[in-house]
Amino acid sequence: MNRIIVVCGPTASGKTALAVELAKIYGGEVISADSMQIYTDMDIASAKATPEEQQGIPHHLMNFLEPTESFSVADYVGLCNEKAREIIARGKIPIICGGTGLYISSFVDNIEFDESEQDFEFREKMRKFAEENGAAALLEKLREVDPETASTLHENNIGRVIRALEVYKTTGHTIAEAKRNSRKNPSPFEFAMITLEYADREQLKNRINKRVDRMVEMGLVDEARACFEQKNRPTAAQAIGCKELYPYFRGEKTLAECIEELKLRTRQYAKRQMTWFRRDKRIIPVVVEPNDNFQQIVEKARSIIDEKFYK
Repeated sequence: MNRIIVVCGPTASGKTALAVELAKIYGGEVISADSMQIYTDMDIASAKATPEEQQGIPHHLMNFLEPTESFSVADYVGLCNEKAREIIARGKIPIICGGTGLYISSFVDNIEFDESEQDFEFREKMRKFAEENGAAALLEKLREVDPETASTLHENNIGRVIRALEVYKTTGHTIAEAKRNSRKNPSPFEFAMITLEYADREQLKNRINKRVDRMVEMGLVDEARACFEQKNRPTAAQAIGCKELYPYFRGEKTLAECIEELKLRTRQYAKRQMTWFRRDKRIIPVVVEPNDNFQQIVEKARSIIDEKFYK
């Protein structure tokens, strides 16, 4: 009873619905792996599963942290371990569901973090450097000392770039080396890992566009405005779904322009998510064909999980 199912993939791909269905089939509970769903608001922007979508299946690591509070990957791995053990102790199977690849890979690889390697003054210095010189210049600074990690990061992921620079400064080792050293103890869990992939990219693009339109109908603008007006929540304020609307609140763009920008940024984010999950060969794709219905998708996922756990 140390088995865990992982359902990952790009935003708007249908992960939540699939995870809930698998929880009903295998007797499971869902653990969120989303870096924004941890916060107590931003329900719409982070696409938290509604009570109706959860269908009575317990969901964990959602909606428990104030947006002003900090939360690290190490924090996530610790809490995920705790929740997974609790679920297994109840005779259930944990189902990790989300699109934050760093959370998922760090938990699966049982990475042990040394949180003493912190230099807050250096972090602030690097943030100012990025503001003055641009995100690309910051990434280039990382590439000079840690090209391996730099090759895996997008320039807009400023927080991760700064963290990699911080690790190098405080330890003299690259973050890639630190990660390899931290994998000395294998995970006590056995994983069946699947990701949703769309054979027709236009299908996922359309799903993303429709989701954004639905989010706007649900009240995204008011939620983003509340985020915009609170200045003491730097991490949450950068969530996709909030920051794209800020030019509208400042009177710089129309709402329609900002919504189109949000759709574009969400599609770009989905592409980066797919790239991340494809790099991990342990993750088996559930390929969604244009004419597949939901039950066919579930059966594809079940065949992969059963092959892993029950062959």
